[in-house]
Amino acid sequence: MYSYIKGIVTEITTNYIVIDNNGIGYLVYTPNPFSFKENEETKIHIYQNVKEDEISLYGFKTLEEKEMFLKLMTVKGIGPKMTLPMLATGSVAGIVDAIERENILYLKKFPKIGDKVAKQIILDLKGKLNMSFSDIETKNDTSDELIEVLLGLGYKMPDIKRVIPNVNKDEEIGNQVKEALRLMMK
Repeated sequence: MYSYIKGIVTEITTNYIVIDNNGIGYLVYTPNPFSFKENEETKIHIYQNVKEDEISLYGFKTLEEKEMFLKLMTVKGIGPKMTLPMLATGSVAGIVDAIERENILYLKKFPKIGDKVAKQIILDLKGKLNMSFSDIETKNDTSDELIEVLLGLGYKMPDIKRVIPNVNKDEEIGNQVKEALRLMMK
């Protein structure tokens, strides 16, 4: 089992990078390949996935990303190909916050995550993430989340910006959405 690989990034694609270490090019699937720079030495935290017909490497810029990946992989019905897009489009702190607050709407924004899988993630991980991610600043992403929900409902950004300052940020996201919709009708 690998912990990390340190080497030169020689290739970047939309799904993976190739990192050269002592003349061996390791193909590493990563959430955000374009966060790496070609021809630059880097250290990437690795998870080796071994299946019956495939051995794959998954890499992460930070140890927190890798730990979140491993935690998400413990959820029934979630594999590495579902977990990578979650880390690509969401922050670790945002995912932890959504799980702890049981925010199904936030989790459903990720590809291939529906009600059933989102509820399973919450059921399996709620209360189990704080030990691993205690050093992560769990900033309140509710404004960004509220904006995403309202955009998804078809509202335009100028209207959203008008009502956001008047929404109580201490409320749960569901109540924030209700309050924002009420303010939109005024």
